[in-house]
Amino acid sequence: MAIALPILGALGFNPTILPTAILSTHTGGFGKNTYLDLSSEMEKIIAHWETIPLSFSAIYLGYLGNSPLDILLKKIDTLSPNAFFLLDPVMGDHGKMYRGFNENYAHQMQQLVKKADLITPNVTEAQLLLDKECTTGVLSSASALTLAKELNDKFKNKQILLTGIPKPDGKIGIVGVDNISQEIWQLETPKIGSSFFGTGDIFASVLLGALLHGNTLKEAAERAMHFISNTIKKNMQLNCVDPHFGLDYSLELPVLLKQLN
Repeated sequence: MAIALPILGALGFNPTILPTAILSTHTGGFGKNTYLDLSSEMEKIIAHWETIPLSFSAIYLGYLGNSPLDILLKKIDTLSPNAFFLLDPVMGDHGKMYRGFNENYAHQMQQLVKKADLITPNVTEAQLLLDKECTTGVLSSASALTLAKELNDKFKNKQILLTGIPKPDGKIGIVGVDNISQEIWQLETPKIGSSFFGTGDIFASVLLGALLHGNTLKEAAERAMHFISNTIKKNMQLNCVDPHFGLDYSLELPVLLKQLN
């Protein structure tokens, strides 16, 4: 949320927040974080929203948690039936699930994925959604394309982005399946540095902002990919990079605003 709100606000949108949980830190590298479940409050918030004339142009979901996922499965259809629904099915990375999630969570996420217009899983999350064994290591273009097509065959979302694909020659790739334009395409960019916390959230937030500004899925994915790449380069030039604490993306926001406006 700390990543998404400033980006979407800078791009001219006014997000309404449905908090699912409060964590003391993210789950990677800071030991045993606290986790406060807000699912009971979510139900009250949604009930109040239903009494007032709220209408959303888009719904954007990322990290959820077990009980919040159950609530959203029951309520997502009533939140705003005509809204564009982007789901980043956050469950794991680098071949394993994040702490606190299990096989049942993946099965529940499969049900929520069926309701989304656009999903943006990484390779590990795609494998979990397909009930495959999670793997690590590089993927060829053909293997990445097959994985994306399998997602499309199973879930039949309007649009799918398979993200963060570790490609040969030290590159990171994306496969896009756009059932609206009837296109399938691949993008790639050189991998810079190590893995940084929050890049998935930055990608999805910039992606959504670009889509709501009228970009095609491919254009929006390219913007989000280059935004992260340029952000990493600028952070490394200024020697202000700590992978655990993420990136200072404010350095690249003026460029993105100029592109979209």
